[in-house]
Amino acid sequence: QLRRAKLHVKRAIKEKKIFTVQGPYPVIRRLLWARGWVERKLHRASSQPQQQRGIQKKLQKEEVGDGAKQWEAVLDLHSEAARCGKQQPLGTTETLHAQWPPQEEEEEQEQCIEDLDGKHDLMSHLVQDQVPYFIWTNHCSTINWQLLRQDQVVNHYTRVDAFATKDGLCRNLRNLPWFAQADPDSFFPRCYRLRDVDERQAFIEDFRLTAARSLLKMALQRPGDTLAGPAQQRPKSSKQLVPMSQIHYSMTPTAGPVSSLVEVALQICGQHLAILRHQDIDGDLTFPRMTGTNWDHFIQDYYRVVHEGAGLALSRAQTEQCRTLLQCLAEHLPQLGMEGDHNVWILKPGAKSRGRGIVCTDRLEEVLRLGGCCTAPLAQANRWVVQKYLERPLLIFGTKFDVRQWFLVTDWNPLTVWFYRESYLRFCSRPFSLRCLEHSGHLCNVSIQKQFRAAQSQQHPQLPPDLIWSCHQFQSYLAQAGQAGAWHEVMVPGMKAAVVGALRSTQHLVGSRKSSFELYGADFLFGEDCQPWLLEINTSPTMAPSSAVTSRLCARVQRDTLRVVIDRKNDPACSTGAFELIYKEAAVPTPLSMGLKLMVEGRSLRK
Repeated sequence: QLRRAKLHVKRAIKEKKIFTVQGPYPVIRRLLWARGWVERKLHRASSQPQQQRGIQKKLQKEEVGDGAKQWEAVLDLHSEAARCGKQQPLGTTETLHAQWPPQEEEEEQEQCIEDLDGKHDLMSHLVQDQVPYFIWTNHCSTINWQLLRQDQVVNHYTRVDAFATKDGLCRNLRNLPWFAQADPDSFFPRCYRLRDVDERQAFIEDFRLTAARSLLKMALQRPGDTLAGPAQQRPKSSKQLVPMSQIHYSMTPTAGPVSSLVEVALQICGQHLAILRHQDIDGDLTFPRMTGTNWDHFIQDYYRVVHEGAGLALSRAQTEQCRTLLQCLAEHLPQLGMEGDHNVWILKPGAKSRGRGIVCTDRLEEVLRLGGCCTAPLAQANRWVVQKYLERPLLIFGTKFDVRQWFLVTDWNPLTVWFYRESYLRFCSRPFSLRCLEHSGHLCNVSIQKQFRAAQSQQHPQLPPDLIWSCHQFQSYLAQAGQAGAWHEVMVPGMKAAVVGALRSTQHLVGSRKSSFELYGADFLFGEDCQPWLLEINTSPTMAPSSAVTSRLCARVQRDTLRVVIDRKNDPACSTGAFELIYKEAAVPTPLSMGLKLMVEGRSLRK
């Protein structure tokens, strides 16, 4: 066995089949072993240095004594050393750091890998002085990129925070129209960085305009609101709007309607529509602006209607004008349908994952209170972003869900994107309701929902206990609901377009490296019309088997990833599993920045 192990190691070194895996990826290890690769393991340092020195002495004496006894002795020492201690440095030729930083992205435990005869342990020690040619880690910060060789394959790129953080996606996706004929507002809920003064003010204006639109929607949806008499009816023409300075509305008791509030909302939305139509550019229209005090009164009256149930006094003419104005706004605002009428926003730390620190709120002052202190150094480091909440999501059994969709990037120049045909759904543990903004009904993260699984009294009986569905189960549900074609005709094409758009908008910012690749996990919500909305993109997506569905799918995506990045190099016609190549652009030549003779030569012109 020892001789066979040494021959296997010799062949692996010759073929450059040495790999290193850091993190809980037992599937990757088994798949590489099956391909003839040898792992250069990260040993656990023993609390007794004598044990480590004993291992080396046994290996040095491999030419002496009985092979079987030596094998058993080495394995005994390996087993003893593995039971204690911390991570040990990889050696002098390291491309990975000795001290792994604590990983906040995933809370996964290393699974036991079958190595009954211990041959992989021994082969690992035989290649401790070799360079790993395939490196799979949890995070790119564990890699010393300056020491990497060109033939070392790594599962990460640098500077991917341009799209793999909430702050980066919010900042860069708005530049998409410069790179492609696409509108990010059609697949990414509008988002603002609160640490930026201009964006914070833009959010305040957006909240106010959304509140005005919400009032128009409520005026059409509430059948019990008061209809005003003929004397209070407004003219039907939108060009006869009353100047803002001449509108006065008063607060009435809670039980009564708020008079003239719809009038103000119509005026605000009419002005906004004129701006969207660019009618303000030539100076044909003059827009009286609401002062800060007027806005405060308007928002407080809006709260009375939304949160306290105050009625709205409007005429039949106003009702018709609300309907016409909303139809005109829908032509210019692709998010009008999904934004609902409660003006709910979601506040997120810009660089955290697993739902940590997220707050849903429908009050402007609460957002400014939670994220308004971003001028402080600590808060500025957190990079809070606020994003419009999807108030009208597609529900299953009255419950909100999102979709984890994998995709793989194997090159950034030319940009090459592979889309995985398999995905899975994550459900909330409680029914969806905008009256209660608790995490149990609005955040689908597994790490969040596992805190509420114990109390399943409000969970729909047809939902699975582990709150996970495969995309095939979802397609069956859609077929039963009469939307059999929605998945392949609307949802998947929309997700592909969103992924490619996010990558193209940040392509120039990411550190491109020819021998790297990276697997990402994108999270999507679907509107009532089945249109996908991109929430975020995650690096190092979890491969923990949290359910029967994820256990099967996570193993498959790791298997197919190796097919694309390893097998396809030797055999371009090999199977890539469920990965589908959805985008590959023409290579862009890198411009020369040095060595050019930038001098203009010529003769002066005579008069």
